[in-house]
Amino acid sequence: MIAQRLEKFRKKMREYQIDVYLIPTADYHESEYVGDYFKCREYLTGFTGSAGTAVITQEDACLWTDGRYFVQAARQLEGSSIRLMKMGEEGVPTVTAYLEEHLRAGMTLGFDGRVINGRMGEELSKIFTDRQVKIAYQQDLVGEIWEERPRLVSRPIWVLDEKYAGESAQDKLFRLRETMRGTKATVHLLTTLDDIVWLLNIRGDDIPCNPVVLSYLIVTMDACHLFIQRQAVGESVKLYLEELQVTLHPYEEVYSFVKNYKNETILLEKACVNYALCQGIDSSNRVLDRMNPEAMAKAVKNPVEMENIRQAHIKDGVAVTRFMYWLKKNIGKISIDEL
Repeated sequence: MIAQRLEKFRKKMREYQIDVYLIPTADYHESEYVGDYFKCREYLTGFTGSAGTAVITQEDACLWTDGRYFVQAARQLEGSSIRLMKMGEEGVPTVTAYLEEHLRAGMTLGFDGRVINGRMGEELSKIFTDRQVKIAYQQDLVGEIWEERPRLVSRPIWVLDEKYAGESAQDKLFRLRETMRGTKATVHLLTTLDDIVWLLNIRGDDIPCNPVVLSYLIVTMDACHLFIQRQAVGESVKLYLEELQVTLHPYEEVYSFVKNYKNETILLEKACVNYALCQGIDSSNRVLDRMNPEAMAKAVKNPVEMENIRQAHIKDGVAVTRFMYWLKKNIGKISIDEL
């Protein structure tokens, strides 16, 4: 199965004249965990761990992962032609070092620019453009061979009541715009999912165990543009967002929308915004690459949040106590696995 996928993949590489292709574990938002739609590295290599990077050439295939997964990866890659690269071990090159070794002048490095962050993409571009290596970032080659790829998740979102948030989204947006004025930014491009749901006081269920929704947000001094799958927004949430003066757009339109900005000062964090989006920003704009203001703002908890954190710890303590009681009463009596 894996051998067949690699064969199809390499055929696609030849079609696009790509010599080396990079596949990280990432979605379009630099999320720590990804949904099934984004598990391209897992699909192509068979390795199911949550962290890893694959690099494919016509003659070689390698998977980098960390010490948590050495045993698992070795087992899952057994019988395939994919070599395990144990990160941090002596004699094991980094991904970048491997790329530098295998890419020569006139060759092409490929990756899906939506799953590589802007900072990393620019670093790769600088390294390899100087070496006369081309960068191809507009092809999702795994997606082209993945016949039964899971659908992009789009579960209904809901509004987080102010009794849990402790502050209205209107007030958060006001504070954000004050910060933007201080930096002289006229546009703020936000792609990190936890920051978006925090700012708008909404929640979702698009990534397991993470209450976020797949989306992008652009904030100006007088408007908000939320790029989201429309089916995720029910009527009550739609009315709530309208009251916030948030305009809804189809999820994928953010790439064309960004290209419309000219002569603006755009605040974003390149380590979080994907490379394809960064490349879509017109050169007439001034880009302020700095930490998203939401990261610091949400780190400072208000009294309502502090009280809710205390209540959550109490509930967590009860849950752990119940589990320990159950485990001690049942160990050796019933079949119990790690999960």
